[in-house]
This record gives sequence, C-alpha cells and structure tokens, in this order.
Amino acid sequence: MKPFNSILIANRGEIACRVIRTAKQLGYRTIAVYSEADAGAPHVQLADAGVCIGPGPVGESYLLADNILAAAASSGAEAIHPGYGFLSENAAFAEAVESAGLVFIGPTKEAIDVMGNKAESKRRMIEAGVPCVPGYEGLDQADKTLLAEGKKIDLPLMVKAAAGGGGRGMRLVHDYGELGNAIKLARAEAESAFGSGELILEKAIIQPRHVEIQVFADTQGNTIHLGERDCSVQRRHQKVVEEAPCPIMTPELREQMGQSAIDAAKSVNYRGAGTVEFLLDASGAFYFLEMNTRLQVEHPVTELITGLDLVELQINVAQGCSLGLTQEDVKLQGAAIEVRLYTEDPSQDFLPASGPVDLWQPATGVGVRIDAGICTGQAISPFYDPMVAKVIGYGDDRETARTRLIAALKETVLFGTANNKDFLIQCLEKQSFIDGAATTAFIAEEFAEADLAVAEPSVEDAAAAAVIDLNLEYQRYFASSTLSSHKLKNWTMASGLVSRKQYQFGESLFDFSISPVANSADSYLVTCAQSQQQIEIQVLTIEGSSASLSMNGSAKLATFKLRQHGQLYCSIAGRGALFKDQIILDGAVDETAGGGRVIAPMHGLLLEVLVKPGDQVVRGQNLAVLEAMKMHYEIIAEVDGTVEEVTAVAGNQVAADDVLIEINQQQEAN
Repeated sequence: MKPFNSILIANRGEIACRVIRTAKQLGYRTIAVYSEADAGAPHVQLADAGVCIGPGPVGESYLLADNILAAAASSGAEAIHPGYGFLSENAAFAEAVESAGLVFIGPTKEAIDVMGNKAESKRRMIEAGVPCVPGYEGLDQADKTLLAEGKKIDLPLMVKAAAGGGGRGMRLVHDYGELGNAIKLARAEAESAFGSGELILEKAIIQPRHVEIQVFADTQGNTIHLGERDCSVQRRHQKVVEEAPCPIMTPELREQMGQSAIDAAKSVNYRGAGTVEFLLDASGAFYFLEMNTRLQVEHPVTELITGLDLVELQINVAQGCSLGLTQEDVKLQGAAIEVRLYTEDPSQDFLPASGPVDLWQPATGVGVRIDAGICTGQAISPFYDPMVAKVIGYGDDRETARTRLIAALKETVLFGTANNKDFLIQCLEKQSFIDGAATTAFIAEEFAEADLAVAEPSVEDAAAAAVIDLNLEYQRYFASSTLSSHKLKNWTMASGLVSRKQYQFGESLFDFSISPVANSADSYLVTCAQSQQQIEIQVLTIEGSSASLSMNGSAKLATFKLRQHGQLYCSIAGRGALFKDQIILDGAVDETAGGGRVIAPMHGLLLEVLVKPGDQVVRGQNLAVLEAMKMHYEIIAEVDGTVEEVTAVAGNQVAADDVLIEINQQQEAN
C-alpha cells in the first residue's frame, strides 16, 4: 500500500468530526468536503482545509464520486476515509479512489461488492458455514417469483433490499395479501436509496436480539474480533440504543459468534474495520444478518470497553501496518451504552425535523462521551440523516454506564428543533432495559401512543420560564435606559407592580401573575390562576444561557434561550419546552393542519401523487409518497371525502406545511 500524509474525509456531521480528530492527533493533514448547505458546519471548521463539492442535496454533492475525487486532487489529499453512509459501501467508489492513485481507508472493492448485496453475501455465508436465516436470495427478481417464493416462507416474513442497509427498503409482512404492496414499496425505496431494486425474502425472527461483532483485519492475514455490541433497541429497523457488552452474553456464545464473524470476514479476504451483524434468538441460536463494510455508528462503545481507537487502527491498516494485536490481547473491561440523538418527533411517528439549532450545549463529566457534528446557529438540513449526535455513558458496570448516560442526556440541551432526547431517557428508564431484557420488539412493546406524546411542562417549570422571560425583559429595558440603574429594579413606593405571562400547551393553560417581592431586586411571587398555586422564585444568577434559581427555597439550574420576543426555550433538570407568551403574541396559537387540508409534514421530494380531483378517498388512504432524510413516507388521508384540488406535482420539492391536496370532507349523517 502507498504511504500517505493527508486524508480527505468524504463525509459530514459527527463522523467527519470524529475521523478528523484522530487523524489530526496522529499528525495527518485533514481535508473536509462540504455541500453548500454545510458551509458553516463544525467538520469544515475542524479540518485543515475544506472543499465545496456541490449543492445541498446528496445526489448533487456527497454521493458524487467525481466531485469528491476532484476535491482530493485539488487539495493534495493522498487518502480518503469514507466514514459511514454515503459512498462508504460503494464498491465503484472504492475502486475509483484506488484507480486515482489514492488510498481507500476501507476494505477492497471485492469485499464491498459481496457484502453489500444481501443476496450474494447470504450465499457466500452459507458456503462459509455461517448460520443464516431461511428465505429466498435468488437471482430471479420478477414480482411473480418473489410472490411465489414468499408464500413458501412461514409468516411473518421480511422483504429486504439486497443492497444498502440502515433499515431502508425493508417491510415486515404478516399476511400474504400484503406481500405484493410490500415488494413494491421496498423496491421503490431501495432503488431510490441504493440505485438497486434487488430484494431478498427472509423468515422474520420475532423478538430477537440484534447482536453484532466488530472485526478487524490487516493485509498480513491477521483477523480478530473486538467483542460484541447489542443493538436491539430500534425504530423503523434503525438503531436507537447500542451497548457493549451484550447483557446476556456468555464467554462460550461470544467465542462462537466471534469465530463466525471472523469466518465471514476471511471468506471475502477482508481488510480494515467491519461489523458482522447477527440475530440472536431466545434459545441462543444466532443467524447472519449482514456485514457492514465500514466503521459503524456505534463504534464508540467498543472503543470504551477495549481502550482502542478504531479510527487509528483503520488508518494504520491502510498504511500497510499489521494490527499489532492478537485475539488474546483483546480485553473487554467495563460497560458502555450509546444513544443516538435525532432531530425527530417521537409523538409524530418519529417524523424527522429540520430547522435552526438555537442552542447546542452538550453534557460533560466523568464517564460521558459525546460525538456530535452540530453547533449553535447551525441549521439542521432536510437533505441528510436526522442523527446529530451520539451520547455515550460508560463505567465499571452496566448500571453505572446507564445512570451516567441518563444524567448526561438530562444535562444536554438542544433547542430549536424537535428531538428524541426525552424518548431516549424513557428507554433507559424502562424496567426491561434495566434488566437487560430488551429485544427488537422493545419499542413496540414498551411504548403506547400516549407514552410518545410531548410531555407538558409542570407548573413549576412554566413559572420558572415566566420569571426568566420577565427578567430578560427587564434587562432589555434597563440596557436601553439612560436614567435608571439595574439596582433599582423592583423598588417602588407603590403596590401593584404585577406582570402576566400566559402559556398554552395542548389543553393546559398556565396564566401567571408575577409580583416582584418589594425592595428585592430579583425575587418574585408567581401565582397560577388555574391552580392558585403560589411559587416564590429568586433569580440568584443569570448569565449567558444559564440561570440559577431558588424556587420555594430549593435550588434549581435552568438553561434557556430567547428565540424571539415572547418565545423562550427553557430546560430544568432535563425537561425542556418552548414557552410562547400568548399575551405578547396577541393570543395567537399555532394552527394545526388536518381535516381536509393535506399538508407536507416536512421538506422533501414528492415521489408520487396517487389521487386527482374528483376522486373519492377514505380515511387512512395513501394519497402521496414523500422522500425525506433518505426515507419514504406515505401521506395519508385524515378524512373521508372528495378530492377538490391537487396542488402537488410529482417530482417537485415541497416545503414543510405546503398544502398538497384539498379534500371536501364528507359530512356525517345525523
């Protein structure tokens, strides 16, 4: 292999930041690539140099191999690290990199080819003696063949894209009557995401654990594994919580799964970092799922229990060095748990969210690691995956890692977009997770619709927000005054110095009267009109985005950010909300879409419009298909009625809240 001193990172976000940090620590010159939407992103600022590779959409930037190779040539890069996602598992890209005289920090084209196709990889694993799930992985991809083969498999069964990963192009089928539509949707999503509509069918293993083995191989013939990760907590087949080691792992099972993973890697002459994923059932039987020929999102938990830097190992192997490790050298110590922080709304079926980052404040402390790729002031783009950070807790044992992770999540602040932080805390606090009993059915079993609803703030939290908001108003007033001193705030010879704040959350109304405590600059008596509850709040300090409060004698620390006049983000003990003062906003409340107006739930590409004016539709009917953040979403009718107007055009980009279809709602008979 050719020696190199500079590395271009063909990726963005947290993984680009992660790779850049290790590369710079090792003395390499680093080059970032970025789209126009990412011009101010942290990974660009962190690198030694940056090259713009096109507009925001991935098909015009991060997925264009020619643009990345041109960036490498213009910047003097000698090697390319692909990160994960985008072109990381694209065999043609790996080949093009090496054909250009550059080093690809990853496996060979041949290994990516085999393992990147679920059908071919499964055939190869069967030859290598690796346990596999029964199903169909044949070359005949005709719909009639898939329908016929699917009916030979016991229900439930999975329809899967043969190419790619990340849960895309997958459908679970419980009834053979659903199979045709599942094939259609999975194929369409696979073609869009991976450029290939090839599918495989497999018997669905119900309520298994998702356990994966980290493997590493050098060019001298050495292949080892670095233990396992349990990635069972998932939504839409995408991982949410990952941990190492697996809570139910035994030394015997680890040895068996580890050896199968090594056999899988050796069967394709693997090089570098890879992950072999298995389904583990209740009996202890395990089945090959797929191999990811790249660094995994969840690699930090392996790093924390092995003490190894996996990016450093990747770079060393790419330099032609041996691993310098034997299997006996790998020692697993302690426990680590990682959660993926997504900008998504769990209350809306985990709908991705985009928008500004008004405040990003990650946690710090012992036993906490946060890998992030965002910063305050950045905009979350609709063009990319909604994962913005990984929060990891670790310690001598699993319970220590868990409690540290919960504390870190509560301390972490992300204002500006909907996110899944509260949901992640709920996951970690569920008894089945505490017991180490979570399977891939965890979210479906443990969370009812009500559990995923946006939690309303308490009276105390709302009162604290009201006092902070009022205090900020005072600061603005005194800052603009040339006659008054801040020391005179709340001093008066008369009574009746009362302010009002009114916040609406769903059906709950908080109508506060706030009376400054006489002759005290920073103390207030807050009365809620609805409950008649009174809370005395003293502002001890307020600086930057932090406020130290005393509430009825108890110390509280709040993090806040003024979005605009009358709108304040506030978080106390990990509970955050956007408080909109309805009095300042002239009593306005947000309009809720629904009924006969069908709107776009997010920014995206409208793939299909399935109705036209005059069509009769029923509640629950699929009206259109939207592609956003690399997923396909069906837009469903909320009412029965007649399509009155269709403003949506297939192939066009739409913005969140754009009206797509108008339905003349059918009136119920009396």
